[in-house]
Amino acid sequence: MSRVGKYPVPVPSGVTVTMAGKTITVKGKLGELKLDTTDDVETSVIDGKVWVKAANETKRARSQWGTTRATINNMVKGVNEGYKKVLDMTGVGFKAQAQGKKLNLNLGFSHDIVYDVPEGIEVKTPVPTQIEVSGANRQRVGQVAAEIRSYKQPEPYKGKGIRYSDEVILRKEGKKK
Repeated sequence: MSRVGKYPVPVPSGVTVTMAGKTITVKGKLGELKLDTTDDVETSVIDGKVWVKAANETKRARSQWGTTRATINNMVKGVNEGYKKVLDMTGVGFKAQAQGKKLNLNLGFSHDIVYDVPEGIEVKTPVPTQIEVSGANRQRVGQVAAEIRSYKQPEPYKGKGIRYSDEVILRKEGKKK
């Protein structure tokens, strides 16, 4: 039995969950998200709660049970509150500037990096050395933040690079004479 899947997903006021066949649509103040479920799980909306259960007792059905429930929970939270990742930049001359649907990164290379922000994601730069990635889809917010971080990952000696605001970089001592 799934420890996560057996609990229902509460639907707060202002959020609507509709089902059309195997497609679940969640609408809220921050947008609309869709999920195509597999044949291994059965979903239903009863009294403002989304219930997910395994269609049969196969290993795949049991694994998809908790995954589907967690994904629906993330969708409900995303359209209601949204998700946000904050990236900090450390290094001499490192700066970022958001311009509409583009993010200009100056990371010490011979050229600036221009990152095209995908649809449904918002990028802000409140300070030139900080980037805020926000949106309703948790997976896409994390993916965009990871792609931006991959341009210059933090190095262990001086800590220069792009890191998550809550990330701890293990520092190394360096060479000795």
